[in-house]
Formats: sequence, structure tokens, C-alpha cells
Amino acid sequence: MSATSQEVTAAITKAVTFYHAKAAAHGGYVYRYSADFTLREAEGIPGADTVWIQPPGTPAVGMAMLDAYEATKDEKCLAAAVAAAHAVSRTQLVSGGWDYSGDFAKKDREKHLYRRDVNGRLIERRKVPENEGGWHVWKKHANKNNYSTFDDDVSQAATRLLVRVDHALGGKDSEIKEAVDFALSAILATQYPADGWSANWDAWPSAPPAAGMYPIKAASYPAEWPRKWPKDFTGCYVLNDNTHATLMSTLVLAWQLRGDAKYLEAAKRGGDFLVTAQMPEPQPAWAQQYDKEMQPSWSRAFEPSAICGRESQAAMWALLRLAATGDKKYLAPLPRALAYLRKSLLPDGRIARYYELQTNKPLYFERGEGGKGFVLTYSDQKASSNYGWKWDSELDAIESIGRKIGRGESIVFPRVEKERWSSPPTEGEIVTILKEQQADGSWPVTDEERGWMRDAGGKKTRPAGGVIYSLDFVQNVKALSVWLKAKR
Repeated sequence: MSATSQEVTAAITKAVTFYHAKAAAHGGYVYRYSADFTLREAEGIPGADTVWIQPPGTPAVGMAMLDAYEATKDEKCLAAAVAAAHAVSRTQLVSGGWDYSGDFAKKDREKHLYRRDVNGRLIERRKVPENEGGWHVWKKHANKNNYSTFDDDVSQAATRLLVRVDHALGGKDSEIKEAVDFALSAILATQYPADGWSANWDAWPSAPPAAGMYPIKAASYPAEWPRKWPKDFTGCYVLNDNTHATLMSTLVLAWQLRGDAKYLEAAKRGGDFLVTAQMPEPQPAWAQQYDKEMQPSWSRAFEPSAICGRESQAAMWALLRLAATGDKKYLAPLPRALAYLRKSLLPDGRIARYYELQTNKPLYFERGEGGKGFVLTYSDQKASSNYGWKWDSELDAIESIGRKIGRGESIVFPRVEKERWSSPPTEGEIVTILKEQQADGSWPVTDEERGWMRDAGGKKTRPAGGVIYSLDFVQNVKALSVWLKAKR
């Protein structure tokens, strides 16, 4: 059995029309809904007028809708993507980025320093938080109502949606164009002299971080590091959860769609940071975060000073994407990293999230006494369930793509980490997506693992008709759109 272009086109437009009409609040989205849309959930229970920025929230849904428009040329898909972009532009903070979520209810909006009102008009303010850039200032979180974050691809995803929609509209929506200009300026302004970024900031950087306070150094090992959480975040340069890699890809996208060389130059400086941050032997890979002396440092209570398998793979993908723009010097760090990580694979072929500095022993965390806190351990037998301690190896794909770039071949980047479908999706995967889609355009889930959510009181419940996930919408619409564009 095979799909036809007509079937896929109809499925895409039906899915986008349904989700925009039923799931959107002020043009934005959260993580999941009951099939009757009486329940909404993200990280916690959001209010009726709250939208989620952190993927797979509003930016991810909006970009899938834009993919749908590019594949089908259906104006309803573009209108839905524009509405998502407006939800994003109207929750942008004065600091230039976004928090994990955005509010549209009056009493909740008053708690944030948003740049615009709910109708998209810029708000005139006599004074806004400004200070010198740097983690020594931002870590104090003095302006909690102006908290922007790069963590978990939050501000990056919001910026990418705005960049893409602005490009699709030819710059004709002044609100979206101005918002993305400001967001990209914030990314440039928060980049350190060493070319890395912190995870968050809460004031507009009136001056960039000072080179005297944040010297440019090559990565090195600390003489010793604490085995217990020091209860202090000293890692001003952050790779955790692919933060640095998604910043680089956001800048590359801005360069590709806007043609302004300053964005590619900033992305290359991000690549220079990764070259500098590669640890020396015997572990020539990357840490999750570094202090200003360029030594691995703790983050949260289960994120120690260590070499990180997941973030090292993300760093290599970022270098590959940069090399694919034409500068092959960014391939140089890969052979040593690949050789080291291959030797470090776990018996099941996966890669550990953490490897102890110097000894290279995999590290895990167990819950402390009474289920409180975390205890560092070398054993995965009782590893806590709150974190991904092991990740699939992507080393073969990284090495293959690196060789193709080195030979000057054209590149189609494969998926990284876990998605339901590969790129491009197979015929069988498309048929499955079509088969699972309901008549109204949705993909509800009723299975034991994902067919439940929490009600307004936080109680676990199984909604009649199942649960509808933004992640499933995003992945299915993206897959259908990729397939349709390839066919055409």
C-alpha cells in the first residue's frame, strides 16, 4: 500500500486546520490536551490563557504549520503559522528572549516585562533593566519578571519561528520583523568574548561581557572537583541540553534566510568556542558546562563536572552543520572525539550521559535517603528515573556525514536523537501516519503509557477519547510535509 500526494495534502491541511481551531489559545499551544480540549497540560497545569514556548510548544507547532504551508501552499496553514508567531512576539521579554511559557491573562501579564501588549503594540516604558553582560550579574536573577532563557531551546526555537515566518511574509509583518530583529540582537549581545553563551539572562546587556573577567582560554581539567553538589551554578558557558548547538543553528538559519553575514560570523565564533572547549587527552570531547576558567563545572544536583556523551554528540553535529556552510576547518576536532567516544561506549552500544573526569568511568545518580536529593554513584542499578543517563550512539552517522563534507558531497542531515520518523520518512511511515489520523484531523493517544494526563487539580486521569499531543502533531505534520515536498 502506498500514499498519494492528494491524500497527504488533505491530511496535512486537515491536521493544521483542526489544531489551529481547537488547540490554539491566542495563537499559541501547550504540550497536550484531552480529546475534548477540557484539559490542558505542559510542565504543570497551565491556565487557559497561558501558552508554552519551550518545545514542543508554540514555536515547534508553528514551524510544523509553516512546513505544511511550504509543502501544500495552502494559505490556511500560513495563517496558522503567523498566529503562532504573533503569540511568540507578544510574549517576548524586554531582555530580548523568552521564558518557558507566556501569559495572556491580564493579571498574569502584569507579572512580566513583556515588550508588547496582547494586540502586538510595543509598550512604552520609562526604564527597563539594563546592565553589563556576564554570568556574575545574570546569576543573581535580580529581574525575575524579565527572565529570558536559552535552556531547552526556548528562546532559540522562538527566534527560529519568527525568522522563518518573517521570511515567508517577505518582511511585511512589521511586528514579527521587529521582534526577530530584537531577538537576534539579544543572541549576539549575550555571546561572551570566548564565544559561548550562558543559559539565561534577565536584563538587556548594555555592554558585552568583559574579556578581563571572562578570559579566552583552552579547556582544561580542574585539579579536583567536588563529588557532592556545591549548591552553586558556576558554569557560565553552557552546552547542557544542546543549548550551544541550537544557538548556532538559529544563527545559521538567520544567515541563510536574511543573507546578513554577521549571523554566520557569530555562528562561526560559536564553532570556535567548541574547538576551544574540546577537552585535552585523555577525554577529547565536551563537558556539559564550563566555568569562566574553561573547566567543567556542576550545574544542578544531578549534573556534575564531567564529560558528557549527549552534549558531545550535539557539539559534533553543530560543527558539521557549520562545516557544511563551506568552512571545513570545523571538521578538525571530530576524529579525536569520535575515537575517544567509540572507546567509551557502554556494553549495550549506547553512550553514557556522564563520564568521570580523567578516569572515564560512567557516572550516575541515585536518590538520597528517603527519596530526597541525589547521590553520585558508578552503578546504574538504582539510577534515578528523572534523567536520561544513557543515549543512543550517533557516532556512525556523524563520521559518515563528516567524510561526505570533507569530500565536498551534497549533504542531507539525518535526524538526531529520538524522533518518530527518519528524514526523509519512509513510505511505510507515511501510510501509518495516515492510517492513525482521525476523521477530524487529530492523532489521539489512548495507550497505557501516554493515554493519561492530569486534571486541573493535578490528579491523574484517563480522558475519554484519549490525549492529543503537540509533539505528535509536530512530528506527523513535518513527516507528511517532507514526503510531499520530495514527491513534488
